[in-house]
Amino acid sequence: MRILAVLACGLFAALSAGAAPLRWAAQNDILTLDPHSQNHTTSLTIAAQVYEGLTRRGENHQPEPSLATRWTYISPTQVRFELRRGVKFHDGSAFTADDVLFSFARIREPQGAMQAYVSGIREIRKLNDYSIDVMLEAPTPLLLQNLVSFCIISRAWALKNNAGHVEDFKAKEEGYASRNANGTGPYKLVSWQPDQAVQMVANKDWWDSNKGNITELSYLPIKSAPTRVAALLSGDVDLVTDVPPQDYQRLKADARLKLMEGTEVRTVFFAMDQASDELRDASVKGRNPFKDKRVREALNLALDREAIRRSIMRGLSVPAALMVAPGVNGYDAVLDTPLKADPDKARRLLAEAGYPQGFDVPLRCPNNRYVNDEQICQAAVAMWARIGVRARLNAQPMSLHIQALERFESPFYLIGIAMPTYDAHQGLQGWGHSVDSRGNGGQNFSRLADPTLDALVERIQFEPDVSARNALIREALLRVRDEFLFIPVHHQIRPWAMKPGVRTLHRSNDTFEARFTSVN
Repeated sequence: MRILAVLACGLFAALSAGAAPLRWAAQNDILTLDPHSQNHTTSLTIAAQVYEGLTRRGENHQPEPSLATRWTYISPTQVRFELRRGVKFHDGSAFTADDVLFSFARIREPQGAMQAYVSGIREIRKLNDYSIDVMLEAPTPLLLQNLVSFCIISRAWALKNNAGHVEDFKAKEEGYASRNANGTGPYKLVSWQPDQAVQMVANKDWWDSNKGNITELSYLPIKSAPTRVAALLSGDVDLVTDVPPQDYQRLKADARLKLMEGTEVRTVFFAMDQASDELRDASVKGRNPFKDKRVREALNLALDREAIRRSIMRGLSVPAALMVAPGVNGYDAVLDTPLKADPDKARRLLAEAGYPQGFDVPLRCPNNRYVNDEQICQAAVAMWARIGVRARLNAQPMSLHIQALERFESPFYLIGIAMPTYDAHQGLQGWGHSVDSRGNGGQNFSRLADPTLDALVERIQFEPDVSARNALIREALLRVRDEFLFIPVHHQIRPWAMKPGVRTLHRSNDTFEARFTSVN
């Protein structure tokens, strides 16, 4: 078996007798090791073992000190951070304010996809080696949450290795930081073999105490669901964080395993190009059907979310009308009632919009990222065909899928967005706001540009009053829903399966953390 071959490669032949290794598997590989490049959960989950931000999430998901020990609001738009002294990068060099300023400039480069996590920050000023002032454009309620994902990279290391700039992933560019890593976090990178394994070892010089006992961590991307399950049952892996729905009941009943269950703050949805005057590679010429609200409503009505939940997800999903999941600030179950599938009404709407015979359009879909993603797309293609919309499916690995999206080559596509800040603004800013140079629209690959929604998102970002801010979030989410700007499918439910001796902290943001994990 390929997994055994990878684990037998001898990378950890010199481990001490008391070592506690963990072999963790999921279906998709990371895209890059550059923490400022791609807003991709698996890549960021690996990065979070190696890199750290000024803040981090504690066991209750709330921000707590990390590379910053404390912060003080000098004014509503000036926050002073005291940096942690004595911290070393994995190459032994000292962490200082210079690394924060360098990382701030780097993460804001336009070819990266992580600018949203520092949006609202106008400037970072160095006071001394261990004090900085973060200057805000306006009061920013999510500042501490966002800073969790602002990873600090060593300035000296990056410049020494010609990695001062973020890679242009959509152009298939690779730099030194794409394949190597040098953080301050609890684990050091040993190697990354694409589509085989990411290998890490515990950082013995970490400034904090590891709450678990994992000294070697192997991440194994195993695309095939049967192979992933077989590896778990045979003992070749210790933990699987994306249990296939078709195997859920069998694994839950297996006394050799234990399952940790919970919802995930991720919504899977289809998005449409509503900007182009003519859809790329579609049968309709000189027009864009997706600009018509009636067409968007028809596509929503044709989708039988309950059938997808029942037949494809085996009950492990929550059919969605809202673009944010339970557990995210702004979610309201009363508002999250999907339209009942109504193909007859959908056909009438298409005819009213001028498409009585429907139309052809390409549809892009990942085949190794979300739970049963390709099967969801195949089901949707069949459902849309019943109303005359003939979607030509192109399913690819996530690495190719996201490159096409970032090049704006996809008029119709499936994607899923998680909310690690646990606040609706993150999603609204990412997929709902028009693309600009300030970090807005980082996941807006359909080039949606709705001035009303833009204004709401910008007000949400800087509104300090909680009640007023939540009212704006509600208004924005209802506009997205009622204008049918997207086609939400469902919110994922994500059980983790593991050997009985594995103890860990289940994360609804789908971010496994080895520092909370033990094996006995």
